[in-house]
Amino acid sequence: MSNRDELLSLVDRHLDTSRFREQHWEGTFGDYLDRVIENPRLARNAFQRLYDMVLHFGTEKYTYLKEDYVHYNFFDDPIDDGKDAVFGLDGSIMRLVEFLKSAAQGYGTDRRILLLHGPVGSSKSTIARLLKKGIEHYSALDEGAMYTFSWRVPDEDGQVEIYPCPMHEEPLKLIPRRARKEVMARINADLPEAQQVRIDGDLDPFCRKMFEDFLVKYEGDWRKVLEHIVVRRMVLSEKDRVGIGTFQPKDEKNQDSTELTGDINYRKIALYGSDSDPRAFNFDGELNIANRGICEFIEVLKLDVAFLYDLLGASQEHTIKPKKFAQTDIDEVILGHTNEPEYKKLQSNDLMEAFRDRTIKIDVPYNTRLGDEIKIYDKDFGTSKVKGIHVAPHTIEVAAMWAVLTRLEEPKKAGLTLLQKLKLYDGRSIPGFTEDSIKELREEAPREGMLGISPRYIQDKISNALVSEQAHIEKGINPFMVINELEEGLHHHSLITDEEQKKRYKELLTVVRDEYEDTLKTEVQRAISADEDAIQRLCTNYIENVRAYTQHEKVRNKYTGRDEEPDERLMRSIEEKIDIPESRKDDFRQEIMNYIGALALDGKKFEYHTNARLNKALELKLFEDSRDTIKLKNVVSGVVDDETQAKIDVVKQRLIKFFGYNETSATDVLNYVASIFARGDAKKSE
Repeated sequence: MSNRDELLSLVDRHLDTSRFREQHWEGTFGDYLDRVIENPRLARNAFQRLYDMVLHFGTEKYTYLKEDYVHYNFFDDPIDDGKDAVFGLDGSIMRLVEFLKSAAQGYGTDRRILLLHGPVGSSKSTIARLLKKGIEHYSALDEGAMYTFSWRVPDEDGQVEIYPCPMHEEPLKLIPRRARKEVMARINADLPEAQQVRIDGDLDPFCRKMFEDFLVKYEGDWRKVLEHIVVRRMVLSEKDRVGIGTFQPKDEKNQDSTELTGDINYRKIALYGSDSDPRAFNFDGELNIANRGICEFIEVLKLDVAFLYDLLGASQEHTIKPKKFAQTDIDEVILGHTNEPEYKKLQSNDLMEAFRDRTIKIDVPYNTRLGDEIKIYDKDFGTSKVKGIHVAPHTIEVAAMWAVLTRLEEPKKAGLTLLQKLKLYDGRSIPGFTEDSIKELREEAPREGMLGISPRYIQDKISNALVSEQAHIEKGINPFMVINELEEGLHHHSLITDEEQKKRYKELLTVVRDEYEDTLKTEVQRAISADEDAIQRLCTNYIENVRAYTQHEKVRNKYTGRDEEPDERLMRSIEEKIDIPESRKDDFRQEIMNYIGALALDGKKFEYHTNARLNKALELKLFEDSRDTIKLKNVVSGVVDDETQAKIDVVKQRLIKFFGYNETSATDVLNYVASIFARGDAKKSE
């Protein structure tokens, strides 16, 4: 096979001709009626179809802070492999889906505008983009199939011209109103209420004109009129302006309401003789072309008042008013989004009371859970995206930590720091705090997530670090480079003009820097003490002494063969590493023995790493013992003998293998931690 044929066959593999034929199906009105009888879901309205689309991708239930949550897989963006995935907003998304469910069942919310409200960069536009992309994808599947129709009109020469319905109307709207009730009753006879077909409204002006003209021609014979109908499958497409519309405000001088409801086609007035003939009108406004689907209004509250009046009728009455024509029925989801300042203006404007009354507001805040914030940046700066530049461990984490800290309010509980509050929100345990405590923290700060640093700012600064000269030279970036970018950017941040706020944000960067230093020290300690045999020996020695101590026995010295008192100095040197006071040592030792006994009853063997506190104490003890042999502080001076260098190289390889560093970043971390310990030793000697 030639290269050309091979490439062409790759294209063929991705084209499904049978699916293409089904997506371009055409038939008579009777053929379509047969399909509806077999599958009434074909005639769903816009809200029903959008709700079903979200459910199509599945759900996962979980409990957080004793409350039940539903995660909708659709918002992970399975269509585009997570490109527009939304993280950490399950609460907001649940309220959005509840709105769609209520609207789908016709409980009144179908007559409201869905308004996503939140700070800049909080995923409002992403959610809107996902919904448009999702309904477009769903309409191409068998489960989301939908249909419209065209008119077959013979001209004077007997040639047939095809006129598509300009607003992609549901074919069942061709059934006259006076007959619909009985027809729908027959179709819905055996269907549960939630699945019953509802056909509301009349045809658009163009189709009404065509219908009436043919009805006159055939002296009222409706079936003769249907012979001019070609029902066809339709697939929604934003690019083709079929069922998906997007409107963005412009300056007031250039705004024209015809952009929403269509305009006169002046070239056809001469042909049809009147500007009120629907055949001389372009039904191509955003609300026209979005019929049967969804219409997004970007920064909706920046619209001119005249546009907002159009939205009132479109939402409440499901009608629009094209120029020179009567009210025209529409079936679409109207979705708008806005930032906080515009929404505050709306609240203070008494003239906009009618608009406020017709909106369902869904708050879309920033993340307040660190793990979810990290996912946002991993999507853009993970190893699959960033090639040729090493992103050192914790680089994304420290940026995300600072972002979340700026969004949290200082806790009112005594003794709880803002950093500890962040850790509690992230699911980490802190002694003395329960799930109820975390619920109380959330309830006392309802505005958390509506203020603070935007993810866009973080993304910009990480990008700056990646393209910096230092990153080019070192072939990598580290947390300190990103922290410096974050701090430098505050001087020029267009949305932060309050000097007190800038000062607070800088102080939070210091908190993050200190936390990162603690993390580095812990990782180097673990790398130095990662000799499992040494830890196991130390653990065995400790447990033997603790068992003897708690049972008031002596310990057999394996070297001398003599029975000796338990080694109090060894036990305390380990226990002090995790701040067990002298007064609590007996309780801790008994707790360890009880833990070992409980494992034995379950038929399980005790391992040093199964008890987190003991594991940490053993690692810190071994690190302290090994630190002097490795002479870590000598790394700073650069005076390292061959034996010490070999030990340092072993630690470096452990950092690379177990913690994700590369050669350069592992060396940097060792040097930095060595300097910290050197400073600490210098202070002790003063």
